[in-house]
Amino acid sequence: MESLDGKVALVTGGGRGLGEAICMELCEAGVIVIPADIRMDLFNRVSEGINHKNGLTGGIQMDVSQEEEVKQGVDRIEAEYGHLDILINNAGTDKSVSVEELDVQDWDRIISVNLRGPFLTSKYVFPLMRRQGSGHIVNISSTASKRAWANASAYHASKWGLLGLSHALHVEGRPFGIKVTAVVAGGMRTPFLLERFPDIDLQNLQDPRNVAKTVHFVLTQPAETVIPEVMVLPVRETSWP
Repeated sequence: MESLDGKVALVTGGGRGLGEAICMELCEAGVIVIPADIRMDLFNRVSEGINHKNGLTGGIQMDVSQEEEVKQGVDRIEAEYGHLDILINNAGTDKSVSVEELDVQDWDRIISVNLRGPFLTSKYVFPLMRRQGSGHIVNISSTASKRAWANASAYHASKWGLLGLSHALHVEGRPFGIKVTAVVAGGMRTPFLLERFPDIDLQNLQDPRNVAKTVHFVLTQPAETVIPEVMVLPVRETSWP
């Protein structure tokens, strides 16, 4: 397996939940982890934990839907470290209402974060990885990209779109040594679900650290091998047959 020691990773939505779990998992593997989040209080807390472990980096306040913030963030990483080896597109949002009740502004916000965001980060990371001749982009998708349930039209649209974007980037990146993987994650015990559905059965969800370990696994494949898509489900997953 490939070593990740000394590689530089940008993790969007890195302030809590799965993003935080990925930051900690990669940090343990020797990665220089840069959490990015729209909320400074969240990424500062994660950055402090990472700094305590390896003393190497801080985070970046970033709204992934805003092109200039993404561009400045990538430019800052390149200026500080000279390379960016891993991009984890994890930032996501949702609103659970029917299509009739969903405001146009909420539709735009969900699509902007969940789909426009990964497009922007990939757009500005691709040239750097192409010059390096290597790099790995991991897009955190969902079982919502494989089937549908009620009251999540924008979320489904964004995640189906993200899965398509991920496979398109996989095709574009391979000639330049850029790997792209979609991680299709089932339900996790994270604020993303727990804050919106406080009565959800925790036994039907998985620890986000388990999904973080899967991200770690796909990143350590030999240089000649890429995993374009992998699904990680709780054993008692109810959103998947």
